[in-house]
Amino acid sequence: MRRAPWMTCKMVTRLRRIEHLHYVKMAFKTVLFMCFDPQVTYKTPVPTGDVYFAETFDDGSLDRWQLSKTVKGDADDDIAKYDGKWSVEQLKENKVPGDQGLVLKSRAKHHAIAAMLNKPFIFQDEPLVIQYEVNFQDGIDCGGAYIKLLSDTGSLNLEQFHDRTPYTIMFGPDKCGEDYKLHFIFRHQNPLNKDVEEKHAKRADVDLKKFYTDKKTHLYTLVLNPDNSYEMFIDQSSVSREIDDPNDSKPEDWDERAKIPDPEAVKPDDWDEDAPAKIEDPDALKPEGWLDDEPEFVPDPNAEKPEDWDEEMDGEWEAPQIPNPACETATGCGEWKRPMINNPQYKGKWKAPLVDNPNYQGVWKPRKIDNPEFFEDLQPFRMISFKALGLELWSMTSDIYFDNFIITSHKEVADRWASDSWGLKKLVASANEPGIFSQLMIAAEERPWLWVIYILTVALPIGLAVLFFYQFYII
Repeated sequence: MRRAPWMTCKMVTRLRRIEHLHYVKMAFKTVLFMCFDPQVTYKTPVPTGDVYFAETFDDGSLDRWQLSKTVKGDADDDIAKYDGKWSVEQLKENKVPGDQGLVLKSRAKHHAIAAMLNKPFIFQDEPLVIQYEVNFQDGIDCGGAYIKLLSDTGSLNLEQFHDRTPYTIMFGPDKCGEDYKLHFIFRHQNPLNKDVEEKHAKRADVDLKKFYTDKKTHLYTLVLNPDNSYEMFIDQSSVSREIDDPNDSKPEDWDERAKIPDPEAVKPDDWDEDAPAKIEDPDALKPEGWLDDEPEFVPDPNAEKPEDWDEEMDGEWEAPQIPNPACETATGCGEWKRPMINNPQYKGKWKAPLVDNPNYQGVWKPRKIDNPEFFEDLQPFRMISFKALGLELWSMTSDIYFDNFIITSHKEVADRWASDSWGLKKLVASANEPGIFSQLMIAAEERPWLWVIYILTVALPIGLAVLFFYQFYII
């Protein structure tokens, strides 16, 4: 700022302070804009490393995907077809411009769609990382959003993809009723009997309900390592040998009763088992004005026998009953009876008190034997290779959104892929949530003591501002 000839030194100092405050204010506005009005620029994510499969659906096509043309074997004919519809669409809420996903569109239908990998995944020395997004846009009543990695068999035909098509791994969310699951199932062949068995991971150790009900896009990741360890993630947060002897049977004299009637207990002499549970109230008195001789209901004097009444066919005609008009002003009509009360002498059927059973042996269970089909798999990671990804689903809710599938051997590749895709969805969803002021008001309604903190938090900067401007204008 250049000084004009007519400016005093004090005026120049004040103008410089005003100029400084102007730039501070502009900077503050810029920060507020960046924090509370984010402008998301979306570009279709590109894998930053080697991948076996990557799909964004941003081109709007399903050219690489094959719809199943077969039927479900164990279903009724009217619902056996895999005729559920799929579509490529944007999210209903919290849209990211340019981003699209695969949407299951039909309710109460079987859906099946699959795509080949760039190359088969062979379980050797590299980890396996599977990742994709799911949004239950309308919530979920009963249905799944899991994927299947289809085994590399010579007979794999995606047009014939159905519920019994061999798969190596099944992974993803599933829900019916109030049972919320995150599946991780792998199929393994028993080398002893050659049966293919399903091995289920333990249930996730977090409450899964919110991921099915908040209508937000969530990221599901499974990491399998060659050292046979595994880990499951949701939104990038980490979330036996013996068998019963089938030929064993419970002995006839096995006593499972923990308590038994005391064999030494004797019924007391004054115990009356025949005393009724209820007796008439001896203290009750008939109300004054009770009409004992008047019935509660009388024949309707205005009723007339229908003309088509046939007494031979219909029996003797009787006028319908109506409330007795004489009882309208009385305290009651008909025979008065004392009300019933609990019998203070009632004890019921006498039973001996229970005592510990000296012969109690616990609940019987078959003895344990060595499992003849047990084998110790020292390399469970070495599963059957797979070469396709498929979704074979039934759902009672439509508009389930899938996006950004990736299969790789590198967790960092999947993480970068997520930051370029799911991360933007998370940012938009957060920006569209209720403002900070609304959230503070809601919190204070639940915890009134927060008002004290709010007042102090607001009063302190206001006091400092007043002090600052006071000093500014005094100079």
